[in-house]
Amino acid sequence: MENKFAVIGLGQFGTSIALTLAEKGAEVMAIDRNYDKIERIKNQVAYAVAMDASNTAALKDQKIEEMDAVVVAIGEDFEGLILTTVGLQELKIKNIIARSMSERQTQILKKLGIQRIFNPEESVGKDVANMLLEPDILASIELDEGHEIVEIQAPGDAVGKTISEIKFREKYGLNVITIRKNSVNEEGNILDSQIIGVPKPDTKFDKHDTIFLIGKKKDIAKFNELLN
Repeated sequence: MENKFAVIGLGQFGTSIALTLAEKGAEVMAIDRNYDKIERIKNQVAYAVAMDASNTAALKDQKIEEMDAVVVAIGEDFEGLILTTVGLQELKIKNIIARSMSERQTQILKKLGIQRIFNPEESVGKDVANMLLEPDILASIELDEGHEIVEIQAPGDAVGKTISEIKFREKYGLNVITIRKNSVNEEGNILDSQIIGVPKPDTKFDKHDTIFLIGKKKDIAKFNELLN
């Protein structure tokens, strides 16, 4: 069955969500009151509707209740975001994902009963700070306050050794999810990369590999510090 989503608010962030969903085969309804934005996206999604999403009756006319989820990605117009969100609740939309621009907005949305709230600016800010503090960590996904998944450059001391020899779980409390094998040219630029799937204990690390680890943040930091 095809996934069906509505994205309300076609700024850069909302447009990115809508196009990514469409590229992955989802049926997407893109909504914005700006006709120019609708014109730019209309040929790349299933439906593109120019309308004021704070008008609950207009949302109902679009049969938005048939969507699996509705993303409210309205940015600067917080009043419009609130009115749209309340309207979706009146229509009994169960899966609402709302964008927040500040902690205060997050608190208000939570009081309205919205549980799935994202703040892209805050998330990017944290990523940049982490990149500066821990340059060896290429990417990370925070699972909760204490655990995360990271992609990390294979430390120099790990090259040529196997997973079992390094004893990730026994010594560091970490688990290797998978490994990305990278082919590079003389300048060090990546030419090709391949995820190997679930690695075996005897899998050896090469110089340009990156490792996907899951564990406690403090254990990941300790591992990164000891092997560099």
